Amino acid sequence: MARTRKITVATAAVVLTTSALTTPAAAAKPPRCPLIFGHGGYPDNPGASLKDRIRQANNPSAVRHMRRSGAQGVEADVQLTKHGTKAVMWHNTTTNGLTGPRRAITDLWWSTGDGNLRSRRISRGPYKGEKVYTLRAWLQHVASVRMIALLEVKPEAKRVLASKAHSAAAWRELSYPLLERQDLQPIMVYSTDPWIQNQLAKRHPSLLKGEHARWTDSVVWDEPPPGWKGNTHRWQSILKLRPISIMTNYPLEYRRWLEGRCD
Repeated sequence: MARTRKITVATAAVVLTTSALTTPAAAAKPPRCPLIFGHGGYPDNPGASLKDRIRQANNPSAVRHMRRSGAQGVEADVQLTKHGTKAVMWHNTTTNGLTGPRRAITDLWWSTGDGNLRSRRISRGPYKGEKVYTLRAWLQHVASVRMIALLEVKPEAKRVLASKAHSAAAWRELSYPLLERQDLQPIMVYSTDPWIQNQLAKRHPSLLKGEHARWTDSVVWDEPPPGWKGNTHRWQSILKLRPISIMTNYPLEYRRWLEGRCD
């Protein structure tokens, strides 16, 4: 890349919320290099739950790996435990990929009861032995390594977020860590569930992902990981649109590919 930008909380916030006006003269120049968000691939093929290597950046080891790969931000997954009592960082609907019997995340307590989530460890993949982290602890770690946090609230959380009995407590557990840290570090949120996304827009309008972290890969993820070169046509197409930031399963290869293509 033509130059390396040191990301601080202040500068990241500016980069993520502003864009320069393009003049005819500027249009001929190479695009500004987008910020890179690392994404941990999940197989999109039959047998995915068995092949999944738990690559998502939901723990400090994965976050540090993304940073070493050249990512300036990381996408991670938020879920809620039983009755919305704890916001936790985990991708899968169940404990598939964790030690202990398989259970739905929404059926487990955080630290009490048989098979509680806090006592489990990742059972396979590059981050084997890592534990499950709370949203608050994860945000603190991401801030400590000066990265941008992008949080997907998983659709499974709707069950408790919309519950008459537990909604208030669940939203406190999800929202309070965001409110505590939104002035201390760059944070963005989104959900693929329309109801949750609408609620996030009402409760955290300044944190919405919007057009940031635009998905740039075309290769469908699998295990073992497919080669990255099949992405280059789409990478080029997206770069021509001059995105502020992109998201990829291949942050290291994308950063190398960018060299000489942007400023």
